[in-house]
This record gives sequence, C-alpha cells and structure tokens, in this order.
Amino acid sequence: MTTAAKKNDTVCLITLGCDKNLVDAEKMTALLYDNGYSLTDNPDEADCIVVNTCCFISDAMEESINTIIDLGRYRTDGSARALIVTGCLAERYGEAFKDELPEVDGVIGTNAYHTLCSVIKSALSGKKETIILPQTGLPKLKRRAISTGGHYAYLKIAEGCDKRCTYCIIPSIRGPYRSVPMEDVISEAKALADDGVKELILVAQETTLYGLDIYDRRMLPELLHELSLIEDIKWIRLLYAYPEEITDELIDEIKRNPKVCHYLDMPLQHINDDILSRMGRRTTKSEITKRIKKIREAIPDICLRTTVMTGFPGETDEAFDELIEFLSEIRFERVGSFVFSPQEGTKAAGFDGQVDEAVAKKHMEDIMLLQRDISLSNNEALIGKTLKVFVEGYLSEDDVWVGRTYRDAPDVDGYVFFSCPFEPKSGDFVNVSVTDISEYDIIGEYDESAQ
Repeated sequence: MTTAAKKNDTVCLITLGCDKNLVDAEKMTALLYDNGYSLTDNPDEADCIVVNTCCFISDAMEESINTIIDLGRYRTDGSARALIVTGCLAERYGEAFKDELPEVDGVIGTNAYHTLCSVIKSALSGKKETIILPQTGLPKLKRRAISTGGHYAYLKIAEGCDKRCTYCIIPSIRGPYRSVPMEDVISEAKALADDGVKELILVAQETTLYGLDIYDRRMLPELLHELSLIEDIKWIRLLYAYPEEITDELIDEIKRNPKVCHYLDMPLQHINDDILSRMGRRTTKSEITKRIKKIREAIPDICLRTTVMTGFPGETDEAFDELIEFLSEIRFERVGSFVFSPQEGTKAAGFDGQVDEAVAKKHMEDIMLLQRDISLSNNEALIGKTLKVFVEGYLSEDDVWVGRTYRDAPDVDGYVFFSCPFEPKSGDFVNVSVTDISEYDIIGEYDESAQ
C-alpha cells in the first residue's frame, strides 16, 4: 500500500559514496515520484531532506557525518521539516542517531528502502522512526529513475559480501552475499534499454561470485551472454571482479562476446603475500600474476584496472617496494590508490604494526605518480590511431564534445575530447582520430573516413 504525498511535499535526495549507493538512490527516487513527491536538488526548497550515506573508509564516514550536520541546519534553522538518513552509515549507527544527531527525524537501513515514503510521512507529522531490517533477501524496490544521463546505467547484480576482509566493514553493513535472480537482472536491464540506456555497468561488492548462492555455480558468464542478447544494449562493462574468482569461462566470455567491453576492474589491494594474508585476501602474488598473464594472453587489448591500499598494518618499506615494483612491471592501464583507515568492528583496526598516516599518504602519492607516467606512456602510443568513442555530451565553453572509449569507466577513468562537424547525441558512437593526449585524457577529431 503506497502513501500518497501532499502536492507541496518536496524532497531533496543527496547521495554519497559508490555507484552501488547510486543505484539505491535511483530506486528511492522512483519510489518518491510514484508516491507523488516532488524532487529538488536545492535543500532550501525541500520539505524533507534525505541523505544516502557511505562509511566504507574514514573519509567517507566523515563526509557523510559532515553532510548530515550541514543539512541539519536546514532542518533546525531553515524551511525543511524533516531530515532522513539512509545507506551504510544509517545501517551501522542507526540507533546512535537518536542521541548524537537529534536533528535527524528518520533512519532507514540498507534493506529497508521501501519504507522511505512512510518514514517521510511520519517525520513530516512529527514522529521519528528508525527502521533497520534483517539483512536477508533483497531490497524490495525495483523501478529506477536514472540519474546518469540516460545513456548508461549501473546494474547491481548482488547485495552484500561473504569475503570478510579484515579491513572491511561492508559484510556487517550489507549482510551476506545475495545474488539478484537472473530473470530479475535481465528484466531490469530490458527496462533500462527501453529507457535509452546503451551501456550497462555491472556492479556488486563482488561480481565474480554472481549466482553461486542461488544456482550453486558461478553464473556471471551466462549472465553476460543473456544481457548481450538485449538488442539496444551495445556495451557491457564489468566492475569489482576479484582476481581469484576470474575463471577461464569468464575470460572466454569477455573475449568472444562483442558487447562485453575488453575492460576488467580487478581490485587487488596489495601484492605482498604477508599483507594479503593479514588482509584476509584469498589469493597470492603468484596466483595474481598468473591470472593477469592468462587474461592478457587471451585478450591482448584488455584494459585492466585495479585499486591498491597503502598503510595497511604491517606494511614495511620492503612490502611497499614490492608493490611498487609489481605495478611497474605489470603496468595496469588504470590504477586507483587509497590509504588504509581503521574501521571500528574490523579485525585490522586492532592489528599491531599500524603505519603512520603521513607515510601511508606518501606511499599513495608515489603510486599515483608512477601510474601517471604509465598512463602518459600508454596514451602517447594512441596518437594517430582512431578510437571508437561513446559520446557523453558537449562542453560549450571549450566547443568540444566529450566521450569515453571502452577503456574508460565513467567518473574513475579518462575522457576523450574531440571536435566534430555535426552534433552527435549522448549515447552515440563515433570514430575519433587521436591528435594529442594528456596523462589521463585524449584529444582528437571526428574521423569521417573511419565511420
């Protein structure tokens, strides 16, 4: 039973954190529209403000708390009549909000988003509610309001995680690994395609285990195949693939399926075996190296992205040097790095050998300097070549179009800036001749001869 909103009830929904949080926010947005609420990006105009939070690392938690406090002023001193907190921070510290942040009127856990409208109604009538449900099953929201421009969308294929890495709080917040049934994933993908989406970006805490919990086998290769049968979907991109779970079957599907981008996001976190063991990672340097070699031999034009962590407890100068040497040798096309932050409730928070934050930050900077040089060298090799580009939009101040190649995921990788004699639409594919480059981006011009 839905709760109809008053005509003047306006909601401002602000989302922080990862692309998986973004999917949740898009489903909450659709729920709000379906229940008659108006949406605004301006908290000054809102009757109710909803903050969808993140708390994966300390910086994310601090951002979430600061955002709640900042927006709380609209509740206490402005025109807003209610402030609701959802997402990972809400799930983790739901009960504490009552005492620590009294300006918060409602708290909704990660498996209870379907209660948003009823909690808003209660909050606007002066009643505070906290709804944290057991982490079983899947969130009940289905329909989405796409916020990424309409031509690409993230498709969440699972909730939760079973890995329990020693530094990570996510299993405690999101619960155990729960695959979305394949028919539901395909149904959502078809709906996205009907709305104009051409690129699907598959996400989960770990995509490579998809299906194991409900089908007793890894079903990601089959899912990729089924999604590729949707006519209007042109690209399928795969994120969050744990290296030890990348099977030969998956490599083969990426290789032979023309709609699956030759792009693989493979978070490693480190390469030193002692650090990997302390992290609770279920692989070794030797296994990782062999897997990368197999992937590159099978798919020579693969773009590999990884993330690594610096400052994990016990990381010596020698362990860091090993990581730097590995990155120098493997030469990932894309690398992100972040500093370890001890999370309350994780094993690593109590480990000995905590690394000085300044040292960890310096190590992170060293990694990114190395990757800048690698990326620059890779981009230089593209000058004079023609690339297929997925159009994102137009920058009027520079009079150039902007897009991405198959090697570039939105927001985390580079862009292609190009001139064009006509006006392509967002979501179109055009061929662009590379004329110049920077460390991460590409500059070019429309190549009529290659169309």
